[in-house]
Amino acid sequence: MQNGVRVRFAPSPTGALHIGGVRTALYNYLFAKKNNGTMVLRVEDTDQARYVEGAEDYILNALEWVGIIPDESPKVGGDFGPYRQSQRKSMYMEYAKKLVDEGNAYYAFDTSEELEAMRERLKAAKVDNPQYNAITRMQMNNSLTLTEEEVKERLDSGVPYVIRLKVPRKEEVRLNDMVRGWVMVHSSAIDDKVLMKSDGMPTYHLANVVDDHLMKITHVIRGEEWLPSAPLHVLLYKFLGWEDSMPQFAHLPLLLKPDGNGKLSKRDGDKLGFPVFPITGEFAGKDGRPETFSGFREAGYLPDAFLNFLAFLGWNPGTEEEIFSMEALTEAFTVERIGKSGTKFDIEKAKWYNQQYLKAKTGEELTSYIKPNLTSDHITYSDEMLSKICDTLKERVTFPQEIWTEGQFFFTTPTSYDEGIVAKKWNETAVSVFSEYIDKISSVEDFNADNAKTLLIEILDERGFKIGLVMQALRIALTGKGSGPDLMDIMEILGKKEVEKRILKAIEVLPLKMES
Repeated sequence: MQNGVRVRFAPSPTGALHIGGVRTALYNYLFAKKNNGTMVLRVEDTDQARYVEGAEDYILNALEWVGIIPDESPKVGGDFGPYRQSQRKSMYMEYAKKLVDEGNAYYAFDTSEELEAMRERLKAAKVDNPQYNAITRMQMNNSLTLTEEEVKERLDSGVPYVIRLKVPRKEEVRLNDMVRGWVMVHSSAIDDKVLMKSDGMPTYHLANVVDDHLMKITHVIRGEEWLPSAPLHVLLYKFLGWEDSMPQFAHLPLLLKPDGNGKLSKRDGDKLGFPVFPITGEFAGKDGRPETFSGFREAGYLPDAFLNFLAFLGWNPGTEEEIFSMEALTEAFTVERIGKSGTKFDIEKAKWYNQQYLKAKTGEELTSYIKPNLTSDHITYSDEMLSKICDTLKERVTFPQEIWTEGQFFFTTPTSYDEGIVAKKWNETAVSVFSEYIDKISSVEDFNADNAKTLLIEILDERGFKIGLVMQALRIALTGKGSGPDLMDIMEILGKKEVEKRILKAIEVLPLKMES
């Protein structure tokens, strides 16, 4: 008997974890938590030729950043380990030989030259999709065409071999996918896949099915790219006598390029100017030289915003609501609301989510993003001041690092000024108002945004001017920029003495526009 819902995320450590893989992990996690179940992380490292050093740690770190913590994994262990397929190598041959003994698989001794010759023959015969299947296998070098003595002799003498699945020639293979409904494939479209390679390692197909069974996985939620393999896996469950405990399948829709033209690839981020990986990583490329992949974390995306964005790439709650915490996602998530068709990747929507989550944070929470800059530049500050700055700027930025780039004027007196604004707005009237303004604010003990505005309006009213006449000139004097957060809030944060100092400096250095 199986003990409740058990799902697994089973990545291969072949490099950086693509955003599509993170989405698969998230949907598995949400489904498990929604059903009080267990999420397993299993590392599928049977393809040793493609194994990349450091990739497993990258996967674990990426999931941890997003907030996806598996219940069982190579890191935390569990009752169904080991959780790396390379450490389970000894158990797969037992099941492969069972398939051979019961006539559902066979030994194949074909050399690479023989396989190539077979493909060339089929191409010459105008076969569109050359396969090693129920027809072609009878012309090949395997245990179905050799005598028992010949097979035994080859096995005993160490002739290299693989074990292939013996796919029935005329059979309808069916599975009821949780996302797509009934999927039916005729066995003539399925080739005799290799189950055990000549190096003694299982292929994905055998290891996947055996491990899912032994780990008591109840639901397999994975990407659409595995849908063509699903009928093959159904056959394996049947041949191994595990039909009654076969997990339910759910194949997720593809993540598409922003224009909808094809699957979002690992290289698209570099081409289109946005990350497609959760965190930055560096791995050896095919030529041995290191390749660096940029990540959402390093680009300034908050993990909660990234998670929320990711959840909506293929799923929706059926309401207009868009902002969901992990807890709310868990409560709302159902497989039934996962779409069948591919989902366009919209980086602008990702930015929107980041803005929403930034706005929802307190100024105090955001201070950690700018403290490193202040430390490296040896700038003194108070936590209260930083909190106010972050509160003032958070409505105007998309990424936390922009709080520093947009708010440097809070920490340093401007050394340059917007020349266009200076030419238009810095005149005798403005300087006259500001000179009187300095005198007024110097006598104020509790200087804040309200009385800063009140005092300025009083001066302007006495002269019959509107506040708009001098606001941009005052902003230039204080920040050097023509736009930004509320000017009175800026003055409160800067404080009376700094405001006085900056206005006096501007009066001293800026060229005065003469008025007629």
